[in-house]
Amino acid sequence: MKAEIISIGSELTSGAKLDTNSQWLSTELSEIGIPVHFHSTMADDRQTMLEVFQTAVRRSDIVLVTGGLGPTLDDLTRELIAELTGTELVLDEASLQFIQDLFEKRGRVMADRNRIQAMFPAGSEVLQNPVGTAPGVWMEIPRAGRAPSLLAAMPGVPSEMKIMFKEQVLPRLPGGQRVIRRRSIHCFGEGESNIEAMLGDLTARNRNPEVGITASSATISLRIAAHGASIEECDHMIAETQSLVSEKLGTLIFGEDDHTLEAVVVGMLRARGQAITTVEAGTRGLLAQMLSTAPGADSCFLGGVVLNASPSVVISLGDDGGAVDATNSDAGSMSLVSAEETLEMAQNARRRFESDFALAISPFTEPSVPGEPATSFIALAGEHVNEVHEHRILVDPAIARPRAAKGALNLLRRHLLESEA
Repeated sequence: MKAEIISIGSELTSGAKLDTNSQWLSTELSEIGIPVHFHSTMADDRQTMLEVFQTAVRRSDIVLVTGGLGPTLDDLTRELIAELTGTELVLDEASLQFIQDLFEKRGRVMADRNRIQAMFPAGSEVLQNPVGTAPGVWMEIPRAGRAPSLLAAMPGVPSEMKIMFKEQVLPRLPGGQRVIRRRSIHCFGEGESNIEAMLGDLTARNRNPEVGITASSATISLRIAAHGASIEECDHMIAETQSLVSEKLGTLIFGEDDHTLEAVVVGMLRARGQAITTVEAGTRGLLAQMLSTAPGADSCFLGGVVLNASPSVVISLGDDGGAVDATNSDAGSMSLVSAEETLEMAQNARRRFESDFALAISPFTEPSVPGEPATSFIALAGEHVNEVHEHRILVDPAIARPRAAKGALNLLRRHLLESEA
């Protein structure tokens, strides 16, 4: 059984919007063992859409379409399904009444053009849309000498599409012969190539479960995908592989699936009843933003100070709450703010906020020679810890700030783990 996903909208082909629907639907289908063999994205062009529809139903057992169900003249999906199947569009009175009621509840007058959203190819089924004005279409399209191709057309709005797929489309789909289950493991502290070397043959091709590696702003994610006859079989294989990964990577692992580094750190602080403060220049407030938006941060993040990252900036908090000029006067120095001064930033911030810990990030240097790394320092201050590390930016400067912020969070995470041992 093969599936195909078609995304419609000139805003997708022009680059104005990103097609996230296809990715989400592919993942959902894989969970029930239905592989997706084709993705198509096209503009709102009648002839192109018809040709793609014809090809899709000929080669694929399941065709999922998103977009083109609205009331405007360039919304052509329902009309082309009717043309594809040689049927007429017919009015569904129940759908029309639902759309009219929806407009009335919103205090708006329904334009007559919206009636088209209640028109469906003869012989199709209506897919209810509880949160929008565009119902979907379900239709079994005959194929000579073969089982029919199952076609579902859904709205392009992701929130509407996801509800419709879960509630209306998924129950209509036949189960695949194989189940695919996935899990992600997130690491920080080593580069992608080093982690791959540490994993050895776990990343070998054709292994089941498969283990793939991706990197995003210095977070390394291992994507485990198990193929099996049942959910239980897949989950067992994933657990075995996850155990092997843990043996090889140890504390480089900070979480899995939806876990973020900042959420993990906040959870550890909350469990200990401790609080954190930040003071940062090089990251321009990113560290404070990451901490403050993590679930539960209100109980452990006391606040942060964000300082200008220019070379002449005043970078250290004084005991009286004012600023102390800690700028290095040696203009030829590789670091305009020293390791000692960065640690002083953290110590003073901790003292002023009366927090258990404080993290500090100094400004980034400007390399004197093109190609040389930029440098900053990351410091952690606490009752039983005063630690500072050099942070060298050897890659794209665009990821320097998130890399440094995560480096600071990981410094605290590692300390908390060690203090528990």
